[in-house]
Amino acid sequence: MSDRDMLSANAAKIKVLVADRMPLTARLFADALRHRGFAVDDVKGDDITTSATRLKPDVVLLSENLEGTKGKGLEVLKQLRTAMPQTHTIMLLDPAERDLVVEAFRSGARGVFCRNDPVELLAKCIRRVHEGQLWVNCTQLGFLVDALADAIATRLVDAQGTSLLSKREQDVVGCVYNGLTNAEIARELRLSENTVRNYMFRIFDKLGVSSRVELVKYVADRCVSETGQS
Repeated sequence: MSDRDMLSANAAKIKVLVADRMPLTARLFADALRHRGFAVDDVKGDDITTSATRLKPDVVLLSENLEGTKGKGLEVLKQLRTAMPQTHTIMLLDPAERDLVVEAFRSGARGVFCRNDPVELLAKCIRRVHEGQLWVNCTQLGFLVDALADAIATRLVDAQGTSLLSKREQDVVGCVYNGLTNAEIARELRLSENTVRNYMFRIFDKLGVSSRVELVKYVADRCVSETGQS
């Protein structure tokens, strides 16, 4: 069996639902994916959630712009996440602006794909997302990291909106959240390891946590509760 035949055989096991901004372009994407061996259905923008519930696709390729309405796809994405949490969604963007990328992942997307990228790359994107991986390029990952840093800075406040941590303490928390050790934090922020340890003690005391794991969970819970994610 050739490599192409093997890819087609693997793709045939993946059910894809395509919902693009116009029925014609949805059919074009669907035909291109069928040609590569995927089992594909395409639907109109007004019955995506209903169709997905009935067809039970593995992956949904969903345009952010549906029927000429920007942002409508993000609302549908949230509906899909609630109705079909096991189905992975890829947000089709044109262009992949920072705010759209961040909002897509915040709303539950498992990947973002730029409309002008090759269809061959889309086939790989669908397979990776179906396997449980995220699909995001380096630039888009940078958008997400920046958004996370902003979220940490804005969510760690008390009921009156007063910041619980100093700016430097927020920087340390951001590094911890990204998995850095004390030594790595010291290098990143140009501090001594002893200073980092002192910051950690103060952060633990202010937030009422006692370990790095509790700290990461605390920050994640605050970010989730503020963005309305489940």
